[in-house]
Amino acid sequence: MKCMYLSINSQNPQMRLIKKAVEVLQDGGVIIYPTDTVYGLGCALSNKRGIDRIYEIKRRSRKRPLSFVCADLKDISRYARVSDFAYKTMKRLLPGPYTFILEASRLVPKTILPKRLATGIRVPDNQICISLVRELGQPIISTSVSTEDGEVLSNPVEIKDKFGHTVDMIIDGGILVSEPSSIISLVDDTIEIVREGKGDVSTLVR
Repeated sequence: MKCMYLSINSQNPQMRLIKKAVEVLQDGGVIIYPTDTVYGLGCALSNKRGIDRIYEIKRRSRKRPLSFVCADLKDISRYARVSDFAYKTMKRLLPGPYTFILEASRLVPKTILPKRLATGIRVPDNQICISLVRELGQPIISTSVSTEDGEVLSNPVEIKDKFGHTVDMIIDGGILVSEPSSIISLVDDTIEIVREGKGDVSTLVR
């Protein structure tokens, strides 16, 4: 497999390069891209074959759900049930290093919802990532790029060496200080801190 490698400016992404990456996603490709926490492995949300490939690349159990990236709060409301409470909570923290668990809408593929109706949604504070989603017009699957022993990779050159043969494109957005997102469930308008990560959760703890 021939893997394309693009260096994109993380502060001011070049749209011609964003469009090139989006073409790969539209053609059913799987890419590696930067977020505000870690490098993500992803494909278009509607790409069932791509989702299968991601499970294979990660050697991830099909019982474990996959999260995805939306462009903004308005976008989230298409893919999840967003109450007034959830909206106000997310508005304070997004974009940022958080994954919110919400009740999924029918637009979310069952393949990423094993035996549950809730889904994880992100709006990262990363211009490359958000530009990709906006240009594509639909969310992108997001799961961390990590080795078999669980090491999360933050250097795009290392990522190319280890994953270049498994994906269609790698976007170099610089070396990241990798730290996972904080995961917060808002199901039934109840705040539950599932994982404390890069995002500050102190304002959510009562």
